[in-house]
Amino acid sequence: MGLTLTGINRYPIKSCRGHGLTHVVIEPWGLAGDRRWMLVDDEGRVVTAREHPRLVLVIPEFDVDGLLVQAPDVDPLLVGTPDGSVLTDVRVFSSELAAAPAADEAHAWFSTVVGAPVRLVYLNDPAQRRPNPAYSREQDRVSFADGYPMLLATEGSLAALNDLIAAGARSEEGPVPMTRFRPNLVVAGAPAWDEDGWRVLRIGTASFRAVKACDRCVLTTIDPSTACKGKEPLATLARHRRWDGKTWFAINLIPDSPGATVHVGDSVKIVESSPPRQ
Repeated sequence: MGLTLTGINRYPIKSCRGHGLTHVVIEPWGLAGDRRWMLVDDEGRVVTAREHPRLVLVIPEFDVDGLLVQAPDVDPLLVGTPDGSVLTDVRVFSSELAAAPAADEAHAWFSTVVGAPVRLVYLNDPAQRRPNPAYSREQDRVSFADGYPMLLATEGSLAALNDLIAAGARSEEGPVPMTRFRPNLVVAGAPAWDEDGWRVLRIGTASFRAVKACDRCVLTTIDPSTACKGKEPLATLARHRRWDGKTWFAINLIPDSPGATVHVGDSVKIVESSPPRQ
């Protein structure tokens, strides 16, 4: 059995809920429409569900003029896409760039949801930010994602992780779903952890570089359906997938075929690989 693309997930607003797609265009900075919006504090610093878990309950849906956002206990709001005539400085961790603020009513809506003053901004020019130069080329770009344009996870590794969680029996938490890891692409048919060694892959007609594994944070311990925090999967990853002082699950991708479209059901071919970490 070969490798198959079984899932495509897009996250319009950083740290908010994503949605599944049957197909999507690949842009230089990731999936079309992925993480072009984010929340910032009064100083322009990124705000995520790490600090405000209720963000995972926000459901953004694309509308002809922008986004329709919904969340528990508040009325839905239609947010228009800014035209970029007004820009503000924002910071995504170590990256500084300019973004277009949404309308004041969007700032107020999100501030109510998270219980703290925040502003919603839109990345009208996604060509501003480069991934870590140690793992990227001069022309590579990334949107508001943490560090790289795309994230890929495999069904085999998730199954192996859940087996380890069950075997550990150190908590009452059950298996974790793939949504905990927020991957853009999900692949079936690979042995567990085989993706650690992937270096170049082709999905349908699109090519990607797998530039590094993804180190995981507390966001993975937040249940995306309830916003409640637990200990898994970090507790188990720390026992079985820890090196360089971090825990690891999934791999970061940089696209080399902007304009290509990937579809659920596409075949996945590993063009270059190295022995996965033992």
